Amino acid sequence: MQGIRKKVQVGVIGGNSGSEEVLKQAEIVGREIAKRGAVLVCGGMGGVMEAACRGAKSEGGITIGIIPTGNKNDANKYVDYVIATDMGMARNAIIINSVSGVIAVGGKYGTLSEIGFALQKGIPVVSLSSWTVTSDIIKADNADNAVSVLFDKIGE
Repeated sequence: MQGIRKKVQVGVIGGNSGSEEVLKQAEIVGREIAKRGAVLVCGGMGGVMEAACRGAKSEGGITIGIIPTGNKNDANKYVDYVIATDMGMARNAIIINSVSGVIAVGGKYGTLSEIGFALQKGIPVVSLSSWTVTSDIIKADNADNAVSVLFDKIGE
């Protein structure tokens, strides 16, 4: 299998719901990740996760949803590959272990837990209208900037 390069996997994390502006930002993030040829990994459900997947699919991108339930049909319709964990929020650790970097868009405590896992593992985190509880989190002004900064940080 010499010469085959694995695609970069980038996480998009955020809430099951969000304001119109947050969801718009998530969709742009998804689009920009796909334009760079990376795979979008998320929690696979609604809100920010669905918006990001929709954006990625609009550019022909690949999406993976690591869902908290045991039913693959619970994933949003823009997820290409569903990993049904039946683990509830414990699946957040799996999401983080599957990516090179993370963009947090909005979100609440579940998103904060994912940020904590990422920081503990040394995985870069970019915040877009999300948590900035430590200087280790990179704050982005807009969706395009969030993706650019993250890709610069992960060296892709």
